[in-house]
Amino acid sequence: MFATFQLTERMRTLGTSMCLVVASLAAGSAQAQTDWPANKVINYVVPYPAGGTTDILARLVARKVGEALHTTIVVENRPGATGAIGSAFVARSAPDGYTLLGASTASHAINPALNPKLPYDAVKSFTPVALLGTIPSVLIVGPNSPYKNVKDLVAAAKAKPGVVSYASGGNGTILQMSAELLQQQENVRMTHVPYKGDVPAIQDVMAGHVDFMFAPTAPILPHVQAGKLRALAVATSARVPTLPNVPTMAEAGISNFEAEQWQGIFAPAGTPPAIVQRLNAEINKALQDPEVKAQLGKLGIKVVGGTPDRLAEAQKADIAKWSRVGRAANITLE
Repeated sequence: MFATFQLTERMRTLGTSMCLVVASLAAGSAQAQTDWPANKVINYVVPYPAGGTTDILARLVARKVGEALHTTIVVENRPGATGAIGSAFVARSAPDGYTLLGASTASHAINPALNPKLPYDAVKSFTPVALLGTIPSVLIVGPNSPYKNVKDLVAAAKAKPGVVSYASGGNGTILQMSAELLQQQENVRMTHVPYKGDVPAIQDVMAGHVDFMFAPTAPILPHVQAGKLRALAVATSARVPTLPNVPTMAEAGISNFEAEQWQGIFAPAGTPPAIVQRLNAEINKALQDPEVKAQLGKLGIKVVGGTPDRLAEAQKADIAKWSRVGRAANITLE
């Protein structure tokens, strides 16, 4: 009976110890969540050069979210390889909430769709945090172009295969892929003229050296308003507020055609859910800030926001879409 009493006491003592350990761990976890970011700098990596859309958006969001978290968020540009260099850096970073990635359709949907040798898995190596917004592509021609609408352009491409040319900011960009999608849907053949960036491509379309291109709204808007470019259609389901008189591709006679690029924020895979949710909440608040919304409007960005799953779904859909287009056009990036 004495032995039974000793055994019972030992079990009671062991149970009490286990409860204390669990309570200690829970308290430690809660303390870690409370302390984050504990005035420690958060590194926001932009895998593109300074001054681009992803960079400008990152600096707007970083300032507002940093203020909300009572810390500093430093934007660091690590450009190269269509976003692969900066993305690889973040994929290798500790999943502790102190390293974020400003990503886009190019780096996290088109690149993985076309490049089988990326040093990371665009889905498995990252944790989605928030979908910031979308940027429509606009089909533009020069002011003296003979093509008055999209149907004129497609008809010319059918009549003279390979003669109609289109520009893009480089191989594998969404601007090239948008034109490839148009070729595939309309069963036409056109000639691709790649440039090192959107600006020189836009300039040559303006000068009439290339017949057309798909371009983001921000850099072409002042030229369209000044009559130096003509916008034939927007590749979105609805008209764009900054170009209210420009029809959608569907209204222009090309059905089921959409080509929007998105901007989002990812963290390294394994980042704690509590941190992801806190970041997501603060980012969504920042996107509704009047100053941020005004700046995004000027860039032609439609604010989206929402849960991390919304970004994951957009990425998954676009990887599938651009993989199909890339395979059909035999486009690879290595």
